[in-house]
Amino acid sequence: MNDDRPLHWGAETLWAQLEPELPGLSVEIVARISSTNSALLDRARVAGDVAEEGDIARVRRSVESSAFGRRQADLQPCLLVAEHQTGGRGRQGRVWHASPGASLTFSLALPLAPRDWSGLSLAVGVALADALDPLGPNDAGAPPRIGIKWPNDLWLLDAAAARSSVGRKLGGVLIETVAAGSRRLAVIGVGLNVLPLDADASSATSGFACLQELDAEVRAPAVLARVALPLVAALQQFERDGFAAFAARFAARDLLHGRAVRTTPPDAVDGIAAGVSPNGGLLVRTTDGVRTIVSGEVSVRLNAGGPASC
Repeated sequence: MNDDRPLHWGAETLWAQLEPELPGLSVEIVARISSTNSALLDRARVAGDVAEEGDIARVRRSVESSAFGRRQADLQPCLLVAEHQTGGRGRQGRVWHASPGASLTFSLALPLAPRDWSGLSLAVGVALADALDPLGPNDAGAPPRIGIKWPNDLWLLDAAAARSSVGRKLGGVLIETVAAGSRRLAVIGVGLNVLPLDADASSATSGFACLQELDAEVRAPAVLARVALPLVAALQQFERDGFAAFAARFAARDLLHGRAVRTTPPDAVDGIAAGVSPNGGLLVRTTDGVRTIVSGEVSVRLNAGGPASC
């Protein structure tokens, strides 16, 4: 299901909100691109090859255009938004399905230098979930509507899903880094389902959820405006304090905790998910003890039977 009304992104407003936190930022909106992550990674590699940082133009503007390339090569922060992403990627080369107007797909590139990169995808998930589904002091004891499935997915939780499994996939995060001169640039890719997709695109084994289920009037630009600044703040906090600053909030949304899980080869493990380690690794309680699974090694699937204990 697509919304044919034109999208008004308010790039200048976004830039004005974000640029004080990310000096040198550009905000770019494009109608169509293969992958926002790939575009920003390629740009950083070109910049690292052709010039030292001081030789690269610093453009302090925002733009809404139909063609990518206003900043062909630089290492400055950039928020790149695609109305339609034709070659979106998930973890381990998976395809991310998106439709014009029905999905929000964007990537944020910025230099980061945390002491430990472990748990970054979980911190990003916490920032997105908290922005879209705030849990305030008056919500004590109320279950969240958005959960985080280790290591990088957002799922919508509802009563119907709770009876059968854990929920349905709402969005995902893809984090990639590239060495650019003397710096390392992190590219944080985000895909969120905003409106229902067609049957083929929404037939994933995990089920399909969209933000319209939480807000009937929601549209992609409003979602971006809601998550952009909290995402920047979370990345800066992660750089200072690491995953520890997000551990409690992740635990409140941990989709797998207490459930029977199976991890994929080459390090296949069956057991009960038992939260995460201090650096964000998945803890799995097995008959041989607790195993720690680190991001990037495995995918996690629910075993038949749902919640379990041991």
